[in-house]
Formats: sequence, C-alpha cells, structure tokens
Amino acid sequence: MNTVLILIIGIPLIEIYLFIKIGSQIGAFNTVLLILATAIMGVAYVRYEGFNTLKAGMGQLIKNKMPIYEIISGATLAFAAFLLILPGFATDIVGILLVIPITRRLILGKFINKKNYKEKENNNYIDGEFKDLDEDDDKKI
Repeated sequence: MNTVLILIIGIPLIEIYLFIKIGSQIGAFNTVLLILATAIMGVAYVRYEGFNTLKAGMGQLIKNKMPIYEIISGATLAFAAFLLILPGFATDIVGILLVIPITRRLILGKFINKKNYKEKENNNYIDGEFKDLDEDDDKKI
C-alpha cells in the first residue's frame, strides 16, 4: 500500500483518537486551549531556533565552509513549525522533538551521511611565484 495514503489516513485517525482520550480527561475547553497554546509557543520557539540556526550558518560561511547542517536544520525547523501549527497532539510532539536542538541533531544524524558532508582538505597546490610574460613583450615594443 502506498505510504502517502497510509499517512493521509493514519495521522488524522491518531489525532482524533488522542483528542477524544485527552479531551475526556481534561475537558473539551482545556483541550482546545492546550492545542492553541502549543501552536503559539511552538511557533515562537521555532522562530528563536531559526535565528540561532541562521547565525550558525553565517558563522560557517564566514569560516568559508558550506553550512550543510544548518541548511538541513533550517528546513527541519520549517517542517516543525508546520507540525506545531497543525491541530493535534501527535503532530505537536513530533514538532517539539524537531525544534529542540539535541533531539533534532539526533534525528538528523540518522538521515545525514556524515562521510559525504565532511569538509575535505584540499592540499593539491603548489606554492611559488610567477611572472607575467606578456608584460615583458609590451616593454620591448
């Protein structure tokens, strides 16, 4: 069966189940307030972490290194913000896990092949001096 179809059907079913279970424990009004609070606080924290990631990426660029982790981390933060805005407890938990730097690094570490993204030292150069031969030809004329 198609994975996307399973996600499209499965995620709302899980969210509805959690709404019913948690709503019966804390009440409908408190459930709605909790969903709104996680969305507002989550997006605010994603914004904070996004600026931190942007600063770290700029630091990598200043060091003349490619900020690959920061680019992937920024995309992950955008996805986390999307999950936190969606109403539901399961998506909020996944979004919060993606926002926290420690868990984000653990989760991204599973998907990033570190061997491909390590900075390779390029020691293939020859140190020396040069003289422009065209300048000598111009003086003779």
